[in-house]
Amino acid sequence: MSVKTRDGRISAEASLKLWRQYKETGNVALRDRLVLTFAPMVKYIVYKKVREIPARCDVEDFISCGLEALIRSIDRYDPEKGATLEQFAWTRIHGSVLDELRRHDWAPRSVRRWERDIATARERFISLYGRRPTKDELAESLGTTVEEMSRRMDEVAVSDVGSLNTLVTGDDETKIERIDTLASSDLESDPEHASAMTEAKERFRAAFARLPERERQVAVLLYVTNLTLREIGDVLGVSESRVCQIHTQLKRTLREHLEEDELLFSEVA
Repeated sequence: MSVKTRDGRISAEASLKLWRQYKETGNVALRDRLVLTFAPMVKYIVYKKVREIPARCDVEDFISCGLEALIRSIDRYDPEKGATLEQFAWTRIHGSVLDELRRHDWAPRSVRRWERDIATARERFISLYGRRPTKDELAESLGTTVEEMSRRMDEVAVSDVGSLNTLVTGDDETKIERIDTLASSDLESDPEHASAMTEAKERFRAAFARLPERERQVAVLLYVTNLTLREIGDVLGVSESRVCQIHTQLKRTLREHLEEDELLFSEVA
């Protein structure tokens, strides 16, 4: 009896004989031999699906899932049902990997079905006509409207969630996380903006120092102490309307002093 087939795999007869020995003796070492024999099948199935595995997930987790399914299939195999051990294990492993993919995928199955249908229709059109289809042609191939197809394509696009911690290869072949390749929207971390902000503060302090003492007092009481105009009048011993006049004057004076720096202040506003 041939132990292995021409492609190097164990023959169905040899695997069945080994399985029967395991079931008769309960020897775990025999089961482990079967696991090692069919382990390459697990990797083959997982790596065929690797493009569908979310970037945030580790391929090794799916291989572990497949190996667990392989062990369960060996324990639950029934040769009386007609399938070989390899066929039964293949079905169980494939199903387990698909279930794990669905568990990690938050998108509804209908979205994934549309994704497959659109991809299949596009590939079929390219093979027939040697070019990519227009939206009208693709929608016609799918038997739907352009509006409906566009909506479905938008759903597919937003369903592709990736991790910012995924490793990518830089120009010098170094591995960096994707988040480090994104431009920061935090202006505080921008050296150019920080320098402009520092210069603007210095210009404002210089202009503020040139104000008359009474105007500086009103500005401090209003913007630092957060008093009302009436309360400031009580502190300074003047009317509320007089405080309002002083406030208007100090704003006009500051605007005149900082007129030449208008562009600088617009950059940090």
